[in-house]
Amino acid sequence: MPDELLHLPVIQRILARDKDAPGALLPILHAIQHDIGFIPDAAVPEIAHALNLSLAEVRGVISFYHDFRTSPPARHTLRLCRAESCQSRGAEALAAQLRDQLALDDHGTSADGAISLRPVYCLGACACSPALELDGQVHARLTPERLRALVNACREDAAC
Repeated sequence: MPDELLHLPVIQRILARDKDAPGALLPILHAIQHDIGFIPDAAVPEIAHALNLSLAEVRGVISFYHDFRTSPPARHTLRLCRAESCQSRGAEALAAQLRDQLALDDHGTSADGAISLRPVYCLGACACSPALELDGQVHARLTPERLRALVNACREDAAC
């Protein structure tokens, strides 16, 4: 059985539970991503059929919201703040360092699947810029050296 089909029971359970709620599409997408870790391709026709939507409508919503994933997530998610305070304290140089070190763009995942990079536009750590969030933990007053060490630890699967 293809891997995608392994997720069908989870998808069908969520659809049975939530399909009749007003505005069900977003809650269903969030529930599927929460339970599976991403929204598999096999979910799209199931959702479209259950909600009487076209495949394009479902895919359009998934692609519009940057927090929805259509593939399994990386082991670690790094969200670098790109707001004004962090920019003024060197976040753009840190972003360039990350792109070079990980060989990816601002919305990419490293080839080894270790780290996904996502820009964010405020972590609420403006007083100690530049800042990033790594797997839900904020790291502030970043330097290029500290950032390099954090990324290397994640690549080695050490505690980041």
